[in-house]
Amino acid sequence: MSEHVVVIYPHPDDEAFGAAGTIATFREKGIPVTYLCGTLGEMGRNMGNPTFATRETLPNIRKEELIKACEVLDMNLEMLGYRDKTLEFESTEEVAKHLFSYLDEIKPSLVITHYPKYAVHPDHDAFGAAAIRAVEMMAEEERPTVWAQAFSRDHLEMLGEPDIQNDVTDVFTTKFKSILAHKSQADGMLSTVRNEAEDLEEAAKVIFGKETFYTWKF
Repeated sequence: MSEHVVVIYPHPDDEAFGAAGTIATFREKGIPVTYLCGTLGEMGRNMGNPTFATRETLPNIRKEELIKACEVLDMNLEMLGYRDKTLEFESTEEVAKHLFSYLDEIKPSLVITHYPKYAVHPDHDAFGAAAIRAVEMMAEEERPTVWAQAFSRDHLEMLGEPDIQNDVTDVFTTKFKSILAHKSQADGMLSTVRNEAEDLEEAAKVIFGKETFYTWKF
C-alpha cells in the first residue's frame, strides 16, 4: 500500500486547529494528503470581529477560507456538501458509504478523524463514527490505520493518554498560517491570546503546538 493520508473532519478549520502540523509533517516527507471536508460550517456563530459576514454570505466566505488553508497545507480538498449542524441526523451507514467511495479509490495508508463520543461537537462525533465505519467497510488487507482525535473534558479519564503525541512546533509557522486562513473563525478564537501576548504565533504555539490522537482498534 503506497502512503497516502486522508483527513476526515466535518468543518472548515477542524483541520487547521486539529491536525495541520501533522499534515504539514507528512507533506514535508512528500506523502500526499487528501481532506474530505463534510460541510462548509455555514451555521458557525463567528461572523468575524468586527462583523464581516452575514448568514447568507458566510458559506462562501468559509469555502474560500477552506480552499486557502488547504493551499497553505498543500493538500488535496474534497468538499462533500453536507449541511452544517445536521450530521447527527444523517444515516451513519449512508454517510459511511459516501466516505467509503473515496477511500476505496484512494486506498489510504492512514485516516485521521474525530473520536466518536469524545470530540465535543455532535457533527464531530457523527462524522467520526461514519469515517470509522467507512474504514471498517474496506477489505481487511486494505484497511488503513485510523488516528482518532479526542478533546472532550473526560477523554483522558475515559480513554487514557493518547498513544500518538505529535510535537508540531517545527512546522508551526505553516500550521499558524492555515489557522489564520480561516479568518472568520480564527479572529474570535485567538482574540484572548492576542490581547495577552506580544507575539501571537508564539503564544498560539503553546496552545496548539502538540497534536494528539488515539489509534483506533477495530
